[in-house]
Amino acid sequence: MEKSKLIVIAIGGNSLIEDDKHVSVQSQYEAARKTAANIVRLVKTGHRVVLAHGNGPQVGFILLRSEYAKSILHTVPLDSCVADTQGAIGYQLQMALYNEFIKAGLEQPVATVVTQVEVDPYDPSFAKPTKPIGSFMSEHDAQQHRIKDGWDIVEDAGRGYRRVVASPKPVSIIELETIKTLVENGIIVIAAGGGGIPVIRSKDGYLEGKEAVIDKDLAAALLSKQLKADIFIISTAVEKVCLNYKKPQQRFLDRITLDECAKYIEDGHFAPGSMLPKILAMTDFVRSTGNVGIITDPDHLYESLYGDKGTRIVL
Repeated sequence: MEKSKLIVIAIGGNSLIEDDKHVSVQSQYEAARKTAANIVRLVKTGHRVVLAHGNGPQVGFILLRSEYAKSILHTVPLDSCVADTQGAIGYQLQMALYNEFIKAGLEQPVATVVTQVEVDPYDPSFAKPTKPIGSFMSEHDAQQHRIKDGWDIVEDAGRGYRRVVASPKPVSIIELETIKTLVENGIIVIAAGGGGIPVIRSKDGYLEGKEAVIDKDLAAALLSKQLKADIFIISTAVEKVCLNYKKPQQRFLDRITLDECAKYIEDGHFAPGSMLPKILAMTDFVRSTGNVGIITDPDHLYESLYGDKGTRIVL
């Protein structure tokens, strides 16, 4: 692999929580540190890196705290929750990268950009919200939120009730020029965290936050395209993409073409709530740029470029 590639890496929010028994801030930092160590190896080789990240569990924690404190404090709107997690997770990644660069004997500036991402106010998802967020509720609490707060609520397979929100497609990245300027000046940038803060634009050009959740892989793909990235990597819980996942006939995929992706999607190999959004984001990037996309886990970021790890998505 040639040096001086611009690589956008999307880190899953769940990958910052290694198990359900260790969800503290310190545990999340340790997970971020492990990921950072692998990113430092890429930078040491000469690559420029931009990071995006998920925030699903972390937003859930904020919403739960808000729910417990609602009798004494105002609730936190969802767009503000995304902004909060961009700052908190960005801080963890900045510190982790800073410390790992010291270990590697490198001086490398890192910056987090609180990023707004424009969405279409007429996106179909606003009319039919489907993205579950927050914790499970009783039927009584769900009904109270539906009446008092105007929440959309669904019953989830007998486990309780959950709030659902819109998940519109990202249209543009508001802070794109800021991100470009930082990258061009040799700074590692953390941006579009949690898919970005969803905003809509008025006829007069003003921005307004929306209570919605943007898929972070789609936002990272958009960022990759607009930055003209050479490589787009999605770092997730598995080292390679599989067919027949967790079934006796499971098969790992080293390389997939866009035509093969389309066939596997049609055959139902990729679950809507897990691998499918990643495959869709990857195919969008590869089709638009002709460049390589990679799906792998945090431990194999380096080997996905210089070894036989990960799954490559190509034209």
